[in-house]
Amino acid sequence: MSFSFTPEFEALLEQVREKMESVVYPLEDAARRNFEEALPELMKARDALRAEGFTAPHMPKEIGGMGLSFLEHARMSEILGRSPIGHFLFNCPAPDAGNMELLHQFGTEEQKKRFLEPLVRGEIRSCFSMTEPERAGSNPVHMDTVAVREGDEYVITGRKWFTTAGHLADFAIVMAVTDPEAPPHRRASQIIVPADAPGFKHIRRIPIMGDEGYGWSSHSEIEYDHVRVPVTNRIGEEGEGFKLAQERLGPGRIHHCMRWLGICERSLDLLCKRAVSREVGDGQTLADQQVIRHYIAESRAEIDAARLYVYSTADKIDKQGAYAARVEISSIKFFVAGVLERVVDRAIQVHGALGITEDTPLSWFYRHERGARIYDGPDEVHKNTVARHVLKPYLASKG
Repeated sequence: MSFSFTPEFEALLEQVREKMESVVYPLEDAARRNFEEALPELMKARDALRAEGFTAPHMPKEIGGMGLSFLEHARMSEILGRSPIGHFLFNCPAPDAGNMELLHQFGTEEQKKRFLEPLVRGEIRSCFSMTEPERAGSNPVHMDTVAVREGDEYVITGRKWFTTAGHLADFAIVMAVTDPEAPPHRRASQIIVPADAPGFKHIRRIPIMGDEGYGWSSHSEIEYDHVRVPVTNRIGEEGEGFKLAQERLGPGRIHHCMRWLGICERSLDLLCKRAVSREVGDGQTLADQQVIRHYIAESRAEIDAARLYVYSTADKIDKQGAYAARVEISSIKFFVAGVLERVVDRAIQVHGALGITEDTPLSWFYRHERGARIYDGPDEVHKNTVARHVLKPYLASKG
């Protein structure tokens, strides 16, 4: 299977690579060490990139994006993913990217004008509140947060956590039960909640392996204490929350996979540079050790296989839609997450003690991306989905 791209797009990718070298990488160390202190310079760089047209690559040009197809965005996203701040500076980080897609596809004209357009312009930030402390995140139809309708308003009560970028977000998209008596997949709705609404309480930033993060690079616990919002803030019809979550999380999962490919390539690059430069005695380097060469070969093969699978899935989404590619999306979610974990771990091992310091981006990747096998559905759930699909014809023939 091969994928071809236009000369114009290849030229665009070269421009993006140049921006990574001249703009993104120079700001990376400061951002990893203290995102809050680095934020003014990051925002200045983000504004400059947007002024040159490098913003929201996954969004249509008519609303301020770069108008890339899903497959094209997959390829660009790998380049951006080489740095922890690449997607942020190009205004397509999670959860903003998924929220943009959701609002573009299902938002009302009023919602697009108030929330989507400024989000694409990078003027505001957003978060997505779905997971709850007392409920298993692997079961998205089981939640305690409720939105009770009173006239033309919803009154939202509940607690959410691991709400990425909830700190300093301007609005949240909240999953809440609107009809507890409905069938499980029709109980919840998605509702836009401005962060300045009375009752929206940011409880804390949850430390990830000791790193609390800041703003976009954090994960928050949020309480919704009888928050009142107009019914017009609901996205789609009442009871469509689960359906919309799947529409959002499907593409969101492949967005992560694209980014992970970039992390893998950066980690392998650092591994190889360390291997050829680190002497271990008698004129030999780590690169002369068979086990290190095996690390390199295994990583190269796994990354290339993962890339082909991601591109194939992205191509199917372009041609048939996310629903048609749902099994492939589940497959790449656990497959690429596993490749990511192994490649980053090998790179750290080759760096020795240096690999667990802050002198390289590897420790940042390890801390923040171990969750790859958990968020947006744990490995076990996605493997079950794929196995169910594979077994379906066998079970049918048996019956």
